Amino acid sequence: MDSSSRQLPLRVKQGYTTGARSLASRSVRGLARTRVTPNALTAAGVSLCLAAAVIVPFENRDKLLYYWLGAAIFVVGSILDILDGALARVGGKSTPFGAFLDSTTDRVGEGAMLAAIALVFARSADDTAVVFTVAAVAGSFLVPYVRAKAEALGLRGDVGLGSRAERVVVITAGLVFAPWGGLPWAIYFLAATAWLTVLQRVLYVRKQLMHGGTNVGER
Repeated sequence: MDSSSRQLPLRVKQGYTTGARSLASRSVRGLARTRVTPNALTAAGVSLCLAAAVIVPFENRDKLLYYWLGAAIFVVGSILDILDGALARVGGKSTPFGAFLDSTTDRVGEGAMLAAIALVFARSADDTAVVFTVAAVAGSFLVPYVRAKAEALGLRGDVGLGSRAERVVVITAGLVFAPWGGLPWAIYFLAATAWLTVLQRVLYVRKQLMHGGTNVGER
């Protein structure tokens, strides 16, 4: 495989990441002129993600209703979590604490939803899916950790396709197709891509250190 083929996934990721950031920035321009703060959006986003995590385990009453309702609320909460960063950039409201809070609540919302999904699997005695959900939680938490440690060394650690945006899409798709047995497969895929991304980032950091690179990636 030549270098251009290896760079294709990175170019694709950079393309839709840039597009998503541009769309988010345009969406919050009006909001930036109000008193709404990025931290308020962060709080609203994580609250909705936690609410979605509470709803999903009620799937035993009505799978279509509770899975889809949980998916919808989780998506809205995740979108608000994306918009808080855009609001901070557009409105000049970025603060170190805001960035710290945003990163922390990302883990809370995602971890809560995966815990709710693990409960669903445990209740149905699907031990394999429970194990993969635990692996998905660990991998999902390690992905941003590896990036943060890389950037603390003055290196880039933003490679790989298993970042938070992709994980939100996979979890949401799993919930949408859960009434037809799609949730375990989404979790298997999530765990695999999360750990693959961790490996990609570790190897990328090693490559930079071997070549003496000190480029800091965008946050």
